[in-house]
Amino acid sequence: MFGLLFFILFTPGASEFLCTSSDLEMSYTFCDSTPHAFRFNLTPCSTMNKPVWKAALTWIPRSDIIFLKIVFTVWYNGAKVLHWKEVLCSGADDEYAVCGMLKGETIATTFDIKGARIEFPKGNYRIILQGFSDESENNMIMCLDFTMIVKQDIF
Repeated sequence: MFGLLFFILFTPGASEFLCTSSDLEMSYTFCDSTPHAFRFNLTPCSTMNKPVWKAALTWIPRSDIIFLKIVFTVWYNGAKVLHWKEVLCSGADDEYAVCGMLKGETIATTFDIKGARIEFPKGNYRIILQGFSDESENNMIMCLDFTMIVKQDIF
């Protein structure tokens, strides 16, 4: 199993290598212009017969997380194939531990990425994950631009 663990005081625009294997290559950049304190771990680095990826995230947010809306967009070989929005934190009876965190506090969490159950066709994927602290999507607090290259078809 491949898993790279790193801590970044990130320079915007520079690509960060996440992992590589015989069937998968992943990297990301931040798509906003402010440096971040961020750590991410993903295992295994494979799409072959792996129903779940394990992820660990450590992040120090630049603002309070009272309200958090996630916008998730996926492109496959240049065509938009998914656009999904979800409010994760509303300020009342929130389900996620990240909700209510204050600016400068360290968020350390682990989670499963069950989308790995999808059989990804060979090709280039671009995945944009944006986090907003308002419903109107004007105050972005995080933006990640992932590149995922699936090197071989699994069927």
